[in-house]
Amino acid sequence: MHHYQQQIAATALWLQQNGITAPTVGIVLGTGLGELVHLIQVEKSIPYHQIPNFATATVEVHKGNLIYGTIGHTRVLAMQGRFHYYEGYNMQQVTFPIRVMKALGVQYLLLSNAAGGINLNFKKGDLVLIDDHINLLPESPLRGLNDASFGDRFPDMSRPYDAFLSSLLVKHAQATGKPLKTGVYASVMGPNLETKAEYRYLKVIGADIVGMSTVPEVIVANQCGIPCSAISVITDECDPDNLKPVSLAEIVAVAAKADVALSTLFTKVIEELG
Repeated sequence: MHHYQQQIAATALWLQQNGITAPTVGIVLGTGLGELVHLIQVEKSIPYHQIPNFATATVEVHKGNLIYGTIGHTRVLAMQGRFHYYEGYNMQQVTFPIRVMKALGVQYLLLSNAAGGINLNFKKGDLVLIDDHINLLPESPLRGLNDASFGDRFPDMSRPYDAFLSSLLVKHAQATGKPLKTGVYASVMGPNLETKAEYRYLKVIGADIVGMSTVPEVIVANQCGIPCSAISVITDECDPDNLKPVSLAEIVAVAAKADVALSTLFTKVIEELG
């Protein structure tokens, strides 16, 4: 058995022994996006540093807890804070929690992130449903995994975001009065933000939004067969002809404002999935 596979199995077993038994929906909460946690009837909250084989979140606004509980009648397993490639982890560490979710029986995956708006129709605070992505990260989470137990070695990526989950998000967004925009997400390494020339380049290649996460998890979810959908919160507007310096603190503040709408939306969809 592949060493990585052994780690996944060991971590899943440890979590089951610690009361995380039957999650249906997995959730990954992005930078500054933690409001959903308050809408979960929490049964277990386990800091990452206590979980065998888990990395530790190093971004100061990431709490770094695995939270298990219910929303409505649906059992959820939420990552309060994700791992990023720029933190120094390899891609298999970044996506390890998704593999563990699969081992625990998670059937759907919802992801969120804070992103920069390249499409000038997108404004701070908008919620954007990712309908496709461009992967500009320098490494794949599938590199070196040739064991069939991980899934197809060459997973098809023609429909990386699940149509059913996305349709639920669109339906409930209309009901909440904060309709979703849709766009293409470019994932870059970071952690620096982009230059004006880089924003122009991203626009030319077809990106509407840009961030430093999400795509690795989506690739792994596609390989191991978990339908997924992702929403970006636009936290800064990346107009190269009018580019202002932006700080992490500002990005987090904008994310926090939009987080209530995002969390309400996720809650409605999760209740329906139950």
